[in-house]
Amino acid sequence: MRLEGRVALITGGASGIGLATVRKFVREGAKVMIADINLEQAEAAASEISREGYEGVVAAVRADVSVYAEVEAAVARAVEVFGKLDVIFNNAGIAGGRPLLEHDPAKDYEPIVNIDQNGVYYGMLAAGRQFRDQGTGGVIISTSSIYGEQAAELSFTYSAAKAAVISFTRSAAYELAEYGIRAVAITPGRVATPIINQFSDELKATFAAEQLRNKLTDPEEIANVVAFLASDEANAINGTVVSVDDGYSVFKQRLDLPVF
Repeated sequence: MRLEGRVALITGGASGIGLATVRKFVREGAKVMIADINLEQAEAAASEISREGYEGVVAAVRADVSVYAEVEAAVARAVEVFGKLDVIFNNAGIAGGRPLLEHDPAKDYEPIVNIDQNGVYYGMLAAGRQFRDQGTGGVIISTSSIYGEQAAELSFTYSAAKAAVISFTRSAAYELAEYGIRAVAITPGRVATPIINQFSDELKATFAAEQLRNKLTDPEEIANVVAFLASDEANAINGTVVSVDDGYSVFKQRLDLPVF
């Protein structure tokens, strides 16, 4: 088990990619603090995982990642319960958007920036300080997006926030290397999370067609990559972006080719 003895804090850990990663980390030997704004859902996930034979290795804490004090408190809670912190997965996020000129900044800009951008910054800051003070190094993994590297429909604010995550990751890796801290970002494509699963079958089929396997990526497939990045096997991966988009970024659309 490659994460044996590690302690991780996973934000947005009560559902989607976050929950899949909690389960993967536990199977790999880690102890995990689930941080989520929905404490009831986080506690239910922790209880269910505990009943599956992992009692004492998973716990839950409420955290609104748009509030630094709550992120800091989640880090402190992980240390209080499990004795230390080795990994943070800054995964909590929201989506949404409308055409730029129709924006209400209070609805279409501030919430997305506060959660998707500031929440990652707060996680890096709080966990980075904990790693430094422990003197044991650590790993910071943050969820960006394919949208963080390109323009797309109805994603003005979302794309900007996810691009910031990439920039944060590079700067954090540069500044924190002296403390033995690695920082990596991932860019998922179309993943079958609650955010996407709420849409119509027609729209989900369109999303699936944007990827090379012509299917939505399973959250567990993203979790597998995150677990690898958190392990010592990924020690040479630092300050970079790892694409987990099933080829979304390598092509535009499938075409019916003419007969030659």
